[in-house]
Amino acid sequence: MTNEPLTYAAAGVDTEAGDKAVELMKDAVRRTHGPAVLGGVGGFAGLFDLSAIRAYRQPLLATSTDGVGTKVAIAQALDKHDTIGFDLVGMVVDDIVVVGAEPLFMTDYIATGKVVPERVADIVRGIAQACEVAGTALVGGETAEHPGLLEPDEYDVAGAATGIVEADSVLGPERVRAGDVLVAMGSSGLHSNGYSLVRAVVKHAGWTLDRHVEEFGRTLGEELLEPTRVYARDVLALAEEPAAQVHAFTHVTGGGLAANLARVLPAGTVATVDRASWEVPAVFRTVRDLGSVPRRDLENTLNLGVGMVAVVAADGVDAALATLARRGVPAWVLGTVADLDPAAPAEDLVAGTKGVDGGAVRLTGDYR
Repeated sequence: MTNEPLTYAAAGVDTEAGDKAVELMKDAVRRTHGPAVLGGVGGFAGLFDLSAIRAYRQPLLATSTDGVGTKVAIAQALDKHDTIGFDLVGMVVDDIVVVGAEPLFMTDYIATGKVVPERVADIVRGIAQACEVAGTALVGGETAEHPGLLEPDEYDVAGAATGIVEADSVLGPERVRAGDVLVAMGSSGLHSNGYSLVRAVVKHAGWTLDRHVEEFGRTLGEELLEPTRVYARDVLALAEEPAAQVHAFTHVTGGGLAANLARVLPAGTVATVDRASWEVPAVFRTVRDLGSVPRRDLENTLNLGVGMVAVVAADGVDAALATLARRGVPAWVLGTVADLDPAAPAEDLVAGTKGVDGGAVRLTGDYR
């Protein structure tokens, strides 16, 4: 035991490193700020001017929060941190737009064992770039240093966003009817869900992240770190296309396609998804083959190439597909919605997920 004084720095927290990180990231954050953002970077709270709310008859606020999960382990292993922000923004903002809400602003939180300014700045720059893609202001955030709780190179990220929608424009199960059609939007890859399974499969197979995989045309690590596609502006553009007659959207995240689709269907309906309507991308086939993963586990864990689904009126399909094509989003007809036959076998139905007592989903056929 010594009589030397203990300082915050000696305990492992470097406040100067945090200040440097802010200096490195602030220009990227400012680029997400429109005239509604007040106060700039560094305040205790982000300020957003809601004067435009006066134009709404009955404005509703929509909010969502999420993280990236164990995909951060891939970024840390590769020491590449400028894309994980797209995963965060995609997971948060794209949950808001499914109800038709315009995302207004977002905040982020980074917890790390040691603040390395350049690494933190890379993470936040990625978040800011993704916010630009989503049309969302990044109005604030926090970086917390947790020595002793996290290793120096470990970190986790989380975020929250708020949006706004007119009450009579809210999309969801109340609008869905038998005869509606499912329009799928292609994912960019694994997005940010199922990485605990994927990492277990990779470890079991003895593969390393620097392994070149012919089917990917790049290394395994590069494929696993592919950023999440951010759909926000595409989804809102589709919702605003009158000819598309959009009734609902579902964001395909944890739980897979069927579980998330069931959440936006009304009770008494069933959506039939045709597996043969798309080709499952190579990364999902590789996970399946390397780990001998059963199809049920794959479908209940990964998006398998479908990142978002629109439920549209039957005569709105052509307009929906045309709108998405103009915006460069791969899309196709995935299936249909019908009334549920009470006499139909229930063992192949997915329903009652996430605590929602809604409709059901049946996957049929085989993948290409």
